[in-house]
Amino acid sequence: MGKTRTQPESSTYSRVVPGSTGRVLVVDDNKVIRQLIRVNLELEGFEVVTAADGAECLDIVQRVRPHVITLDVVMPRLDGLRTAARLHADPSTRHIPVAIVSACTQLELDSGQSVGVAAFLAKPFEPADLVRLVGRLAGRTAAGAADSCLRGPADGGGGGAKPAVHPAG
Repeated sequence: MGKTRTQPESSTYSRVVPGSTGRVLVVDDNKVIRQLIRVNLELEGFEVVTAADGAECLDIVQRVRPHVITLDVVMPRLDGLRTAARLHADPSTRHIPVAIVSACTQLELDSGQSVGVAAFLAKPFEPADLVRLVGRLAGRTAAGAADSCLRGPADGGGGGAKPAVHPAG
């Protein structure tokens, strides 16, 4: 009989990718969304670490040192906007670009901009748009960074219409 190895269930996931494009901390309380984002980013060469909410994000951010963080807004314990505000207020994490991946209501857009969110991606999103956004944030320089919001069908962008890039501000 073969031995079966069981691993404790943990919401934090990390896969070391040799020669990776960058490390991304994906924060979403929906396990399916976390997995969808993780798989799409790993296929493009990113190393991905996941967290189930903002509190877990803040617990692990110093240890994993991501190049980009994606945050859902509606999460238990600590929501995405309050998490972004705490990340922005901390000198050791303020430099990490944060992208909100959510339904992108106008309130979230306004609140996110005020707490230093670099970009927004509307749910539902196209995986290619997610990969492009994270790649841009991972490779950006402080001098050349431009804020944007990718808007999709969730914000009235027209069912099935391709998301448009809108500068923030």
